[in-house]
Amino acid sequence: MTLPLRGVRVIDLSQVMAGPFCTLLLADLGADVIKVEPPGGDLSRSMGGDRLRLTGADRAPFLALNRNKRSVVLDLKLPAARDRLLALLRDADVLVESFRPGVAERLGIAWGTVSDVNPRIVYTSISGFGQVGPWADRPGFDLIAQGMAGVMSVTGAPGGDPVKCGVPVSDLAAGLYAANGIQAALIARASTGRGQRVETSLFEAALGLSVWEATEFFATGEAPRPLGSAHRLSAPYQAFRASDGYVTIAALTPSHWERLCMVIDRADLALDPRFATNADRMANRDALVVEIDRALAARSVADWVDRLLAEGIPCGPILDYAQVFGEPHTAARRMIEVADHPVEGPVRMLGLPVKVGDGDGIVRRPPPLLGEHTRDVLEALDEGRPIWETRT
Repeated sequence: MTLPLRGVRVIDLSQVMAGPFCTLLLADLGADVIKVEPPGGDLSRSMGGDRLRLTGADRAPFLALNRNKRSVVLDLKLPAARDRLLALLRDADVLVESFRPGVAERLGIAWGTVSDVNPRIVYTSISGFGQVGPWADRPGFDLIAQGMAGVMSVTGAPGGDPVKCGVPVSDLAAGLYAANGIQAALIARASTGRGQRVETSLFEAALGLSVWEATEFFATGEAPRPLGSAHRLSAPYQAFRASDGYVTIAALTPSHWERLCMVIDRADLALDPRFATNADRMANRDALVVEIDRALAARSVADWVDRLLAEGIPCGPILDYAQVFGEPHTAARRMIEVADHPVEGPVRMLGLPVKVGDGDGIVRRPPPLLGEHTRDVLEALDEGRPIWETRT
């Protein structure tokens, strides 16, 4: 199968998560990614301590985000290394960097410099808070961005301590938005013949996901508050307690609500004026939760899931990751891939969530060792030999 981004040439200067996640998505879709690392390597090669160390020097976080890439080590503080990078960029389609604002300029690889070398390049910057603005110089970390973008203000239980989203949404969303912007810029280049700058930040990415929360604020003028697992616009739509755990239920329509009342043997709730409409149920959510929890306490999660699904009511158990990765459905959706690493042997990692074509051929290269491809790439560059995969 020919992957859709085969022939797209990417230089990746980013580290840790947001940028590497962006270039991972591009690489999985076929792009040829050369990861340019400093002499000490991407910081994620040492993240997590010995707990996340397998056999070799690289920790699991690096392995998770860097398959299908080649590694070249260049010390960009040295003029000769910068010149070699610019030589690599002459034939590249995309550059991805995650420096703090101003660093690329000091290194001599700012947008203006690179676009002069290669007017067709798509120059992508991922930072904590963007290239301009009052917060632009602040360091960018997922935790900080979640807090300053409002995400932590709506996460957790009502009245509880601040809680960050368990998944690093700022980092990952920034990578997703960057990958989307890159592909849009490549499409535009096909018409204009010129590249352009693509920019996003952890702050904007987290805020950009806050669709319901922004909607609530714009409509009411009141800052949204944490609701636990509940929904801002519908009830019942949250986790409820069964006899042995929790079941999520999304009774979004009047029909769902009526059938839910019948399944849990509480037909009286459908006639209760406190719960007559969605607006009523939202206004009386605390009382609604008490009534549903009381009814669900009679049976197990598995029993309720079977009964509710049989009546067409959306629901499901809450699974931990050990359970998720043991589920046949996870395997059927190819969400576990295996790479044959030269040091670690077979390494399990997440699959690509979007399937293009038949979805085959995702893992073409294992995560690279530090500088594994430096000699081959730089010798080819110096000798004028091809360093990139063949374009389609």
